[in-house]
Amino acid sequence: MNNYGKKTSTKIRLQGFWAAIKAARTGRKESRKKASDEMFISPRYLANIENKGQHPSLQIFFELMLRYNISVDQFLLETPPEKNTQRRQLDALLDGMSDTGIRIVSATAKEIAEVEAEGR
Repeated sequence: MNNYGKKTSTKIRLQGFWAAIKAARTGRKESRKKASDEMFISPRYLANIENKGQHPSLQIFFELMLRYNISVDQFLLETPPEKNTQRRQLDALLDGMSDTGIRIVSATAKEIAEVEAEGR
């Protein structure tokens, strides 16, 4: 309710979230069937979520968010999130990497930062 006693509503736009789910799933080269089987839902239900914006149950919403490391902050908040989806997905990749892999990624990131700094 607002200060005048009238109910106010904010329309939550999650279309981008559903597209992010589909992009993350296909980016992993994971079939809809595999994902739905592991989540104990039907492939049609997952397709409707991804393509038609069907609102899933809260449980499935959280499972999708955690499974694909997607931040809903960027879709719900007006302020930029601390960690957006790409950063969460990168964190998940780094968690599974060896120390050698992390050293390679760190060196690459430092080089990118230097090149970008020179271009300013």
